[in-house]
Amino acid sequence: MPVNLQAPDPQSLFPVQGVALGITMAGVRKANRRDLTVVTIAEGSSVAGVFTGNRFCAAPVQLCRTHLAGLLSPRAIVVNTGNANAGTGEDGLARARATCVALARHLKIAPEQVLPFSTGVIMESLPVDRIEAGLPAAIADLAADHWGAAAEAIMTTDTLPKAASARLQIGGKTVTITGISKGAGMIRPNMATMLSFIATDAVIAPALVQALVRDAADQSFNRITIDGDTSTNDSFVLIATQQARHAEITQLDTGDGKLLRDAVVMVAQQLAQAIVRDGEGATKFISVCIDGGKTEDECRQVAYAIAHSPLVKTAFFASDPNLGRILAAVGYAGITHLDQTKIDLFLDDVAVVKNGGRLPTYREEDGQRVMKQSEITVRVNLHRGPASTTVWTCDLSYDYVKINADYRS
Repeated sequence: MPVNLQAPDPQSLFPVQGVALGITMAGVRKANRRDLTVVTIAEGSSVAGVFTGNRFCAAPVQLCRTHLAGLLSPRAIVVNTGNANAGTGEDGLARARATCVALARHLKIAPEQVLPFSTGVIMESLPVDRIEAGLPAAIADLAADHWGAAAEAIMTTDTLPKAASARLQIGGKTVTITGISKGAGMIRPNMATMLSFIATDAVIAPALVQALVRDAADQSFNRITIDGDTSTNDSFVLIATQQARHAEITQLDTGDGKLLRDAVVMVAQQLAQAIVRDGEGATKFISVCIDGGKTEDECRQVAYAIAHSPLVKTAFFASDPNLGRILAAVGYAGITHLDQTKIDLFLDDVAVVKNGGRLPTYREEDGQRVMKQSEITVRVNLHRGPASTTVWTCDLSYDYVKINADYRS
């Protein structure tokens, strides 16, 4: 069961001017499930994305990068679940291109204006014929308020759809931000086995959209980990339809630009945290907060050493306050000249370690009380400088092994 996560109420997901979504059952891998999504994007919109750090990236990722770098603005997105079209070589690229050609023909746009996305099993041929056959039904289903249905259609091992929405006022106009994501395993920074699409009708200088999607990713999807694996298909796309009719935003660090940036980051963080809460087999949602680093990168390095540790994660699953495992992870994080005599460790409100040693007042029953909670904060102070960061992770349970052992069956 996901950790304190509920399926989004479709009524809480605000339509975004200039975006429509259509969903159908194409039988990509399994019959009788919605597995094909088409998204249309109004002319004049700006689109940018960030993608997996895995060098063995999937065919659709390669094609998306090429299309986004081209001269034509994207006008449509096509997403299939059940098949990742990764590890498929030139044949996979040809099949991804064929999908773009087919959708472009229906929408009367250029194939280079279609961004393809796939998620599912690796090293299996994409059934382009099924996708092409399903496109008319998906197009017929296009509607501005289908965000909730689209969130369901892009799921793989997720147990719940993931979506979030926000509204704010800019220049006296209502600006909407709505997004969806999927992911539950192969999740770690530099993106994960996840897809996420966020759209806003804000009017923003096109040159800023790439910076905004990168910033949002760095503060959300690049701060989560479930199992430390980096997938082949990870993609996060931001769409700005430019239809809210306020004055154009030309910078992101002050005024209206900062308001928009903060709202996009908030939506992205909600989606990212939902992925962790729905992590495969997860029973605990854990925030790892590192303070007192020389740099944010240094803090992130320590945070992920803790969050990736199987020993730490299994201890949380067992509610076993074997907290020396956390100190060991801090020690092997690779921080140069780390002074262990300055390290403090807290588990929620419980002080565990001061100046590198166990506090005489710390009682294991206090640690266990916190470990039994479904939401836990680990806080480490390195006392090396002013920087800090937070990443989000979950425990590692028996069910994680079962889910991944049976993934293809």
